[in-house]
Amino acid sequence: MSLKSFAAKLFALKVYNDTQKWASKPVGVQQQVFSKLILNARSTAFGKDHNFSSIKSYKDFQENVPVRDYEDLKPYVERVVKGEPDILWPGRPLYFAKTSGTTSGAKYIPLTAASMPYHIQAARNAILMYIHETGNSAFVNGKMIFLQGSPVLEEKNGIKFGRLSGIVAHYVPGYLQRNRMPGWETNTIDDWETKVDAIVEETYKEDMTVISGIPSWVQMYFERLQQKGNKKVGDIFKNFSLFIYGGVNYEPYRAKFENLIGRRVDSIELFPASEGFFAYQDRQGDRGMLLLLNSGIFYEFIKSDEFFTDKPKRYTIGEVEQAINYVLIISTNAGLWAYNTGDTVQFTSLKPYRVIVTGRIKHFISAFGEHVIGKEVESALNEAMEGTNVRVNEFTVAPQINPETGLPYHEWFIEFENEPQNMDAFALKIDSAMRKQNVYYDDLIKGNILRTVVITPVAKNGFQEYMKSIGKLGGQNKLPRLSNDRKIADVLSKLTKKDYGSKI
Repeated sequence: MSLKSFAAKLFALKVYNDTQKWASKPVGVQQQVFSKLILNARSTAFGKDHNFSSIKSYKDFQENVPVRDYEDLKPYVERVVKGEPDILWPGRPLYFAKTSGTTSGAKYIPLTAASMPYHIQAARNAILMYIHETGNSAFVNGKMIFLQGSPVLEEKNGIKFGRLSGIVAHYVPGYLQRNRMPGWETNTIDDWETKVDAIVEETYKEDMTVISGIPSWVQMYFERLQQKGNKKVGDIFKNFSLFIYGGVNYEPYRAKFENLIGRRVDSIELFPASEGFFAYQDRQGDRGMLLLLNSGIFYEFIKSDEFFTDKPKRYTIGEVEQAINYVLIISTNAGLWAYNTGDTVQFTSLKPYRVIVTGRIKHFISAFGEHVIGKEVESALNEAMEGTNVRVNEFTVAPQINPETGLPYHEWFIEFENEPQNMDAFALKIDSAMRKQNVYYDDLIKGNILRTVVITPVAKNGFQEYMKSIGKLGGQNKLPRLSNDRKIADVLSKLTKKDYGSKI
């Protein structure tokens, strides 16, 4: 065992013990976080506007601070962007994480001296918790790759900004610098396809042991590795043993990945966002991710089926239940207050608190009142693929309200790696799985309001072409699993496999 590997195991034990301490008293820890946030921000412009000096309890906070999304918080953010201090959090932020908004254009999410360390610690601790559980630490001696955005940052009124993954690249600890790939020059390439090709050339002959990134973009990297070497990724990187991912559910990609790699490798799911690092998978074999209750974030939850009602009830960590879909609301030491992240989660465990991401509150299908969420379509596709050799590269679902003939339906745009022998039978499997999960959808099928799902196969690399066409190829960009309109579907309809027209 190398010295680095031995040291990693000792550090992992410490992190495990520290985690058990705060995870065993969740309500108390969250109360401490809440009190500290209010105390630190009471002299800010936001704190003065919302009576922070008189807030003594969570009830006071609810009465003074309404739930906001980015649009509602934007007037304060714009003042911060102009360089004004003490607006949302004391002083000025270290960075802005720039993201693409659908209604607000570019969004600038502040990252402060108080919040930034938690982004780094969470990613590190996820790996250390894995080492503690499995005893596997040999991978720390090999090369690690993190497929991410460019680390080149711009500046606005004295504050640097860029993609979160590019900002985080500046915080890779010294003991990992020699292991980290790709190099700076490669990482700064803007064009994603050119960047992936350069990464392939740089890493092909290296001893890669850890690979991390959003599954859809790592898949592109794996495919190009396989094209270059004409062999499985696991044969190119014989010691590759850990895949770290976030942003989307890995399960729809797992069969394709295992085929590309040639074997199964362990994986760790992360739940990071520009607004905060919320959770990570702390146990193999358990899909739930440990909610980070001591990381400068105070959490609130609103039931998703009540979210759009007047004054929906806001729940704290001690009030949540398992298997209920909640919208995630946060207040943070970066100056976000009762902020609607847009993410929806379900709790898989309450001792400790573990969550899975079920989708986005704005990404759903309810054209007929069916209330379909991302978790349901992902589970239905996985169930349909179970026990088959069907492999899927990517998919998304949209309603077809006005078909040329017959009843309306949900249209599944799927890019297959291995296609079903019988597309109609595969569609019925998906439909059956959907009906078991969603009683509203089942009622619509029974009542002849909807017909069963229709699969529209998408041509090879069709989804990549779509993402490229909207300027979101690579990096941290993700394809919505669900849309309640036809904006994505209408573009994808032009990228379908025409030879299936008679079969669906």
